[in-house]
Amino acid sequence: MEKKKMISKDEALSQLKSMITRTALIHYAFAKTIIDELGKEKGKELAKKAIRLYGEMVGKKVREKTLAKGLPTLPENFQDDLPALGWASREKVMVDGEKRARVHTCYLAEAWKELGVPEIGRLYCFVDQAKYEAYNPELECVHTKNVLDGDPYCELAVRSKKKKK
Repeated sequence: MEKKKMISKDEALSQLKSMITRTALIHYAFAKTIIDELGKEKGKELAKKAIRLYGEMVGKKVREKTLAKGLPTLPENFQDDLPALGWASREKVMVDGEKRARVHTCYLAEAWKELGVPEIGRLYCFVDQAKYEAYNPELECVHTKNVLDGDPYCELAVRSKKKKK
């Protein structure tokens, strides 16, 4: 049996950044191809539909993990679906009495900004709305800030839909 080789945290982060960048590139390639083929409006609509499906798949997996632990599908029980190493510069903050997640470094966004395609990259961010809704249909996720919209960081609020009514 082969002995496990340990790598440094820096090497692990480098490899993870490489995979995150590849994810950003494949999203861009698919979204751009769809937009080029169908036109801007229909292409963006279809790209968002695909991202929504992806988000639903993620949210359902997180829901299963939460329920398997015997926990209700509340925002605070959402089992983090992102690797901490790749999104290490994030924090929980309170803004106007509301809990929010703030992300200071997103390697996906960095790749799209480097390519000069923040608008196409921004379509990917709709994964958050879909995953939280699939996790619990009574929840909604709102991007209060997004670096691809020109903000200094990304900030997400997960809210109960019931409060809006």
